[in-house]
Amino acid sequence: MRAWPNPSLPNVGDLGIAGPVRVHDSGSGALEATAPGADGARLYVCGITPYDATHLGHAATYVAFDLLNRAGRLAGHQVRYVQNVTDVDDPLLERADRDGEDWQVLAERQTDLFRDDMAALRVLAPDAYVGAVEAIPLVVAMVDELEERGAVYRVDDDLYFSVAADPSFGAVSGWDRETMLAVFGERGGDPDRPGKKDPLDCLLWQAERPGEPAWETSLGRGRPGWHVECAAIARHHLGGAFDVQGGGSDLVFPHHEMSAAEAQVTDPDERFARAYVHTGMVALDGEKMSKSKGNLEFVSRLTREGADPMAVRLALLRHHYRNDWEWTPDQLATADADLARWRSAVLPGAGAVTAPVVAVVLEALADDLDAPRAVAAIDGWADATLLGATDDPAAGDVVRRLVDAALGIAL
Repeated sequence: MRAWPNPSLPNVGDLGIAGPVRVHDSGSGALEATAPGADGARLYVCGITPYDATHLGHAATYVAFDLLNRAGRLAGHQVRYVQNVTDVDDPLLERADRDGEDWQVLAERQTDLFRDDMAALRVLAPDAYVGAVEAIPLVVAMVDELEERGAVYRVDDDLYFSVAADPSFGAVSGWDRETMLAVFGERGGDPDRPGKKDPLDCLLWQAERPGEPAWETSLGRGRPGWHVECAAIARHHLGGAFDVQGGGSDLVFPHHEMSAAEAQVTDPDERFARAYVHTGMVALDGEKMSKSKGNLEFVSRLTREGADPMAVRLALLRHHYRNDWEWTPDQLATADADLARWRSAVLPGAGAVTAPVVAVVLEALADDLDAPRAVAAIDGWADATLLGATDDPAAGDVVRRLVDAALGIAL
């Protein structure tokens, strides 16, 4: 599956190198230093189910992990970034059925919209952008491995993963069993299905249902479960013990927990990912943005109505990625004014001394992607410059490149 065009990145070799990047690991609750190997940093971020993209909650997540991608590069590493698209799943099929539309047409249209939104927000494109449908051979191979290890059983014609097969199950979320059971059914699980060995066991392969898409495989005609899709894609494209598995905080359990457990049963000597990093939820009108509730604000709607995508991105960056927050229209107006101020400050070329702002921006990103601190540093530099500080004749060029490379904002 094709991704979107990559934005050009400026040369920032003269700006210095950021220190080791530390990120918050959901399982340990601590900041963990990423430690890329000789082949560079490896990042997997769970992608969309393309039936209604891209609301600001999505955008906040992908902009956050774009910061991580950029921070890794500024730290001097090659970064390999992989993202999936769940282009066949129950929510997509249900929406297509509701609207009387072919599910493949719906998926492709919404994936195209997502691509356009990511390009507009200047999110670096993944090196591998992989759909669930094209990953079916990878899923089948992984289910076969799990079966060889005794971690698979059948309920009717469906195949399930036994969570008891992974001794470390629960380490990704840090949740107890009671908490897991309380949310499993709300997030795509089926804890009450008769015949399961454990209510928390998850679907690996769903046998063909009347009127639903299915593929002929050695597992029988059917389609993959959600969790094993990401486990198989990440393992194939990144290998074991990659640096960061990322997504929204609503993916901590069951999605990331299950994906990790499945991968770790196939390779018990390695943790699936070294760190599990999650973004906060974005609310609108007092409640978390939710497709089921319909309280959504879309990137495409904002840009169609004339919003500068860079102002949208700046508004997102004013919130730390781990925090829950609420979107209000005034945030876009404020970001638009701030963006205009930044552009005015870099325009003359000369400006306030840049060494302090470069240091703060690089340090902030390396310290758990602290975008608000980085943005505040640019604000301070712009204020000083517009008040008449012209100590550095090349300041405008330096800040323009810094803001582009580190924060993804084109001035």
